[in-house]
Amino acid sequence: MNTQKQTGRSISSRLLFPLALPPGRQASSRRGDGTDKIAMKGLVIPLLLEMKHITKVYGSLRANDDVHLSLEKGEILAVVGENGAGKSTLMKILYGLERPTSGEIYLNGELQHFRSPHDAIAKKIGMVQQHFMLLGPCSVAENIVYGREPRKHGIFFDREAAVRITESLCEKYSLHIDPNLRVSDCPVGLQQRVEILKVLYQDADIIIFDEPSAVLTPQEVRELLATMRKLAQMGKSIIIITHKLHEVMAVADRVMVMRLGKYIKEMRKEDTSIEEMSYLMVGRHIVEREVAPKTPGNTVLDVQDLVLAGSEKKNILDHFNIHVDAGEIVGIAGVSGNGQSELIECLTGLTAPTGGHVLLEGKDVTGKTVGQIRQAGCACIPEDRYLYGCAKEATLAETAIMAHQRQSQISSHGLLNPKGIRAFTQQLLDGYDVRNSGQEQKAGELSGGNIQKLIVAREIEQHSPLLIAAEPTRGVDIGAMEFIHNKLLEKRERGGAVLLISSELTEIMSLSDRIYVIFEGRAVGEFRKADATEEALGILMMGGSLHEAV
Repeated sequence: MNTQKQTGRSISSRLLFPLALPPGRQASSRRGDGTDKIAMKGLVIPLLLEMKHITKVYGSLRANDDVHLSLEKGEILAVVGENGAGKSTLMKILYGLERPTSGEIYLNGELQHFRSPHDAIAKKIGMVQQHFMLLGPCSVAENIVYGREPRKHGIFFDREAAVRITESLCEKYSLHIDPNLRVSDCPVGLQQRVEILKVLYQDADIIIFDEPSAVLTPQEVRELLATMRKLAQMGKSIIIITHKLHEVMAVADRVMVMRLGKYIKEMRKEDTSIEEMSYLMVGRHIVEREVAPKTPGNTVLDVQDLVLAGSEKKNILDHFNIHVDAGEIVGIAGVSGNGQSELIECLTGLTAPTGGHVLLEGKDVTGKTVGQIRQAGCACIPEDRYLYGCAKEATLAETAIMAHQRQSQISSHGLLNPKGIRAFTQQLLDGYDVRNSGQEQKAGELSGGNIQKLIVAREIEQHSPLLIAAEPTRGVDIGAMEFIHNKLLEKRERGGAVLLISSELTEIMSLSDRIYVIFEGRAVGEFRKADATEEALGILMMGGSLHEAV
């Protein structure tokens, strides 16, 4: 066996990009028994974590191919790569959700065999999942202690003790939240805080964050990154999987890049750049497309005094007014929870508004059904790809023809045309670079970026006058993001009207010809692209006045 070849990547990376070590420490020495060591004042101390030669095979797919990863105490390591690069698989192996086909995991120099998350938790490894694993009807305290509940007399659940435990954790880690709040009443940022406190209650020394900012507002992202830095200063070791490279530059000590299941390179943050990481992730340079000014055409969407009553006295949508013209992208910027989701529901027929009008190419479609609004000329990339965009158990072919089923290529006299379906599906898969193992593959088996590209393909290929793009790049990598942005711009160039609703302010500002700001269900400001600044938009998004923003 060529030992030098197998270990050369980790050796070279440590020589080229040495870790910042406390005074008295020296660079690590690699031994053949898997116990990488750090010499300190004559003592030999093993690295906190080493994953060596990790390979994971699913049939003909090598999700991980001889991958190496190391982590030290108090370090923040970012693992980056395209969707399908193998990042999540590697973390599932570390957390015991998957078992490697081959390879070894060492903690403090000792070989580990994780058969389940219980084994990993017992070894002080915790994971904050992208999709939270919380019990909505239960309180914050009940969720945090779940599985390790304090007991009265060894039998009964001690709710008061659970509250005290939660308060103590909140104080220790400066992650403040009311222990008695019901989780279902908490905004997404607070729910993530509950997940983090759960992991800390389990006494985790290594914390894995899987796409932690995918559903957070900019303000919540800043709080999360500050929390990570504080945890690292307190001696916790953190692995963060993310597509957002500016977050890597803000918080990571070291970066590891993966592509197509393989280890590509690792670097210290100060020795790299967003441009270099982008290139290593996708194997090519990402070119930011310039959005040239364009004279808009006739009004396609006209929303007039739209009202949606809430469960209390306050309206969710409160006399909301916007318009979108042919050949332009109009962005809606706002902090999540200010009526964006309900606006989409009213525009697409999922919810009937209480008052006002929605005109589509001059036709009043207010309160019409989903099918009727689609027929009138509206397609929609939904904000949640799994809840509204696809059925996880459906095949790629079934997913591709959703809302296309009445086209002559797809069906005739109520009977589906298998040959036409295969041709249409392949056209979408090839044209939108959806990486798959065949049309019979289930939608839920695709990576997040690939299923998102299929949904984008399906909706754009409706060739409707209006496209609503809600969070079109949420949770996708930089390569898929560039691709989707280009497709939206192509829709605009062909004269289509695009309503872009996104929690990513940079996305709104880079793509939009005009921008509305939504706050508490009202359109509180309108900007042309040339006049929009992050500061001005941010002030209005937080409830400030237009006078302050100018």
